[in-house]
Amino acid sequence: MTPEATTEEHTHGYITDKSKYLNRMRRIEGQARGITKMVDEEKYCIDILTQISALTSALQAVAVGLLDDHLKHCVVDAARMSSADADAKIKEATDAISRLVRS
Repeated sequence: MTPEATTEEHTHGYITDKSKYLNRMRRIEGQARGITKMVDEEKYCIDILTQISALTSALQAVAVGLLDDHLKHCVVDAARMSSADADAKIKEATDAISRLVRS
């Protein structure tokens, strides 16, 4: 069963903090627009790089929060269902962590 197929069967771990994540993503969008404006206005390159670093950190914080919610909710729920489900969710989380570490 694909993750999309199970979406309707249970809620996602982040749902209790959905508004927090949405607010955070809106601020991140604003930061990205600010960086675009800095480039357009030909601001000092080090200042732009500093803002890119801040944007990257903000995105990483969201990713870590979502991963934490996934582990606490989805992986724990899967472990309660069956060993195979738990193994699949752990593999999914491990793959996500691997992508985050590479980025």
